[in-house]
Amino acid sequence: MAQKRRSKGPGPAQGEDAAAASAPTQGASQVQRSLERLSPAQVDQKVSELVQYLLVKDQKKIPIKRADILKNVIKDYKSVYSEIIKRAGRNLQQVFGLQLVEIDAKNHIYILVSNLPRLEGENLKQDDCTAKLGLLTVILSFLFMKGNAAKESAVWEMLRRLRVDPGVRHEVFGDVKKLVTEEFVRQKYLEYNRIPHTDPPEFEFQWGARAARETSKMQILRFVAKIQSKDPKAWSTQYNEAAAEEAAVGGLSQDTSTPEDTGGASQGARRRNW
Repeated sequence: MAQKRRSKGPGPAQGEDAAAASAPTQGASQVQRSLERLSPAQVDQKVSELVQYLLVKDQKKIPIKRADILKNVIKDYKSVYSEIIKRAGRNLQQVFGLQLVEIDAKNHIYILVSNLPRLEGENLKQDDCTAKLGLLTVILSFLFMKGNAAKESAVWEMLRRLRVDPGVRHEVFGDVKKLVTEEFVRQKYLEYNRIPHTDPPEFEFQWGARAARETSKMQILRFVAKIQSKDPKAWSTQYNEAAAEEAAVGGLSQDTSTPEDTGGASQGARRRNW
């Protein structure tokens, strides 16, 4: 009966929780024993394959069946399916800003839903560049949380923790270092400058002019808070800075502007489109 009630509509569980809940029935101890028989590299490879598979399906807007995941990706790793899909869901959320959502609990059918703020610009359109937009949002978030600037080495280390290595060609992003230091910089989403008086030379990233126009610090903070399931006010310094920015551009949090503040109103309209 519980199964029938869940199948009436999209399940309330989302992301890795939804994936784990609908995985083939396995006890935690059984999964752990199966994991111990595999090397970390084997599991990581399978997680990477699943992430790529889900992204390809999402580009075509095709609902994803668990049966197809098992057949085309998981294959001989069925005993650790729940762990693989949990890690893949976490990776999709942290790197791409995407959430794996179960829309049919009876037949175990999923879609990917974007958690990213809307962006209406010519350079990164959400429909065809969701992955790049996700990576950019992660970097902008990192910079803001680090005090609005971070050394290049710190950004690369953060991305490596998310399994996006700037020294290794990525299946989705291609040349990650070129994308970040050239494309995002050329599009004015990021600034990439040498730190004075460093030998050998060191570089740092900051928000670019386009990022400051097309999003806001409060939107980025809310994105971080959503990913980490926290209240934005948990980061008091960043929250106060973001709130001050909103007040300075005409109270964007109330979605209002004054006739005298035409510049702020125009900027607010652009930000609300993100």
